[in-house]
Amino acid sequence: MNPSADNWDEDLPPEPEQAYQDLVRALKRKSGFGLFFVQCTPVEAENLIVKLPQDVPQKHIAVLHLVEAIDNLYERVTKFVKNKQVDILLIKGLEYSLYKYEKRTFGEITESKFSNLTSVPRILNHLNQQRERFRDDLPFCFVFILRSFSINYFIHRAPDFFDWRSGVFELPTTTELVEQESSRLILEGDYEQYLKLTQEQKIEKVLEIQDLLAEKHQTEDGSVRLLFELGNLLLTAKEYEAAIASYDKAVEIKPDYHQAWFNRGFALGELRRNEEAIASYDKAVEIKPDYHQAWNNRGFALRQLRRYEEAIASYDKAVEIKPDYHQAWFNRGFALGELRRYEDAISSYDKAVEIKPDFHLAWYNKACYYALQENVDLAVKNLKQAISLNPEYREMAKNNSDFNSIREDKRFQVLLF
Repeated sequence: MNPSADNWDEDLPPEPEQAYQDLVRALKRKSGFGLFFVQCTPVEAENLIVKLPQDVPQKHIAVLHLVEAIDNLYERVTKFVKNKQVDILLIKGLEYSLYKYEKRTFGEITESKFSNLTSVPRILNHLNQQRERFRDDLPFCFVFILRSFSINYFIHRAPDFFDWRSGVFELPTTTELVEQESSRLILEGDYEQYLKLTQEQKIEKVLEIQDLLAEKHQTEDGSVRLLFELGNLLLTAKEYEAAIASYDKAVEIKPDYHQAWFNRGFALGELRRNEEAIASYDKAVEIKPDYHQAWNNRGFALRQLRRYEEAIASYDKAVEIKPDYHQAWFNRGFALGELRRYEDAISSYDKAVEIKPDFHLAWYNKACYYALQENVDLAVKNLKQAISLNPEYREMAKNNSDFNSIREDKRFQVLLF
């Protein structure tokens, strides 16, 4: 009978802290072919790789580090052990072959859904089909060092291979180790870096954070910060609902977490749930009144609802707190323009380009507002500056109705044609 998600843990020792010694004893006793699965964190994995040869000196132990997705483990192992004496082969990094074929959404990953799986990663299909070759041609113990979620993959997608297991061992964690791993992930967390990650790398990070959140030694502060990082990671993957759920959990634990309220507002805005976004930004500035980014984003959400006067008031707060906040000056100018307060809008854009002289869109919008007032000289002057910074504005201006009143003017014609 193949193992199910309900009964696989019958192989785990009753006392998790004894797992390592149980693994050592099992490897000492076992000769020939065997399949062992060890569930642990990346730090524990490195510790295991160092300690095991010391504690099982009578066996020849080799380590195969996989650093990318593969489809054929048999060939990789055969080449790796050629001309080597191997009694035990530790394999680390098989997860990379699972991330590649992960087709579920990030939201489903964060809910740990392993039912109704529609695809089998090639590596696991390969293991199912080639298990006899592993047994017959490679007469040594395989020790797969895996993250916790990977065990579920073997249960559901490689049941034939997993059914031959000699043992499953969950290495215990400590408070210090959980804190160390959590701190590493939090320190590595950077929104701009998350944007650069591949789909597989994002999935890896999501699952890594989820593992730590599930740790019994996890602290409340660690949970809050990890939930925030998880939300940020999901945000870069455009999984806005899942990101909001993560931020919700963070502020449930720490209601005064102003950054989480801010990012929650951003995610809601991306879903065009602007009323909720405003409420989230309200919480952020209630906690941190000088949070200029929150005042700016609050203004943007109000602008989306065409509540321009309120938006301007919000931008006013942003630039009062940070007078050199060019984006807020720009947004303020746009909202004023929507109210046809063109002179005020131009003054706001003047501040934006004073702070950031290469802010080409501000120059272009100034040109538009001067054209709407039929001020040809200044419209052309500002449009020329915009085009010098970004030539695409030449084509945009040709079709922009804001320039209709000056379109036949020779100065405008010379600039564009």
